[in-house]
Amino acid sequence: MYPELIKEIKKKKELSELDNKFIKEELDRFFKREPKIFKNLKEQTNPKAKDYKIVIKEVRAKLRRSYGLFRVEKESKDLKELFKKKDYQKVLETHSSTKERLPFYNQLYKKIFKVTGKPKTILDLGAGLNPLSYEFMKTRSEYYAYDLSKEEVKVLNQFFKDKNINGKAGILDLLETNKVKKLPKADIAFLFKMTDVLDKGKGHKTSEKIITAIPAKFIVVSFPTLTMSGKPMNHPRRGWIELMCKRLEYKFQVLEFSNEIFYVVKKS
Repeated sequence: MYPELIKEIKKKKELSELDNKFIKEELDRFFKREPKIFKNLKEQTNPKAKDYKIVIKEVRAKLRRSYGLFRVEKESKDLKELFKKKDYQKVLETHSSTKERLPFYNQLYKKIFKVTGKPKTILDLGAGLNPLSYEFMKTRSEYYAYDLSKEEVKVLNQFFKDKNINGKAGILDLLETNKVKKLPKADIAFLFKMTDVLDKGKGHKTSEKIITAIPAKFIVVSFPTLTMSGKPMNHPRRGWIELMCKRLEYKFQVLEFSNEIFYVVKKS
């Protein structure tokens, strides 16, 4: 039953590169809420059945909300051609968040490292294609990047190899905080535009749990400052993270750019 459902779910382009494990976990959560549908499909898996279609629709929607927000937007054919040419600057332009940062990447890292110092080791969590901005960092840091997209992890590892960077990319679900705690210790960790995805509109306990689990001295957490329609937010600062830092006695500094705000949080 599971292999058929996973295969069907991955027919959607924006979900095609997700690891099967994460899709299965989402299916498990769905079936826990809908035991009757699980029982019906277990007895007979019929792609034309109403229950089958409900599962596919609901789980796709959940995965899309949780993991499909920041996937690359160009056709995979175009991306493969760019990868082949090793034109990583152009690849950055295919991803919404990295494209938005291109005008200020240089200034961003300069300001971050002014607070943290030049890091020897960097963690990039929910990395997407951000590690391809490595040249803007003007450092020779050891780099560990983690994401859910197998395709992007493959690209990152090739990038590290091509650029002779001491780096490694891997698959990681940030919700598995026990695994997060066991990541390589780092001077700094990037958590760019990830907390809204992790919290799923249900408070900020999940993000706090992950932030406290990350084995890094500094964590840079970012948020968009524009609405979905492209208009500036009335209140771009995030009160919850400022209150969290105060409660946990973490120090923080705020860096503001035209479309993104960054909290440089010092944990120790």
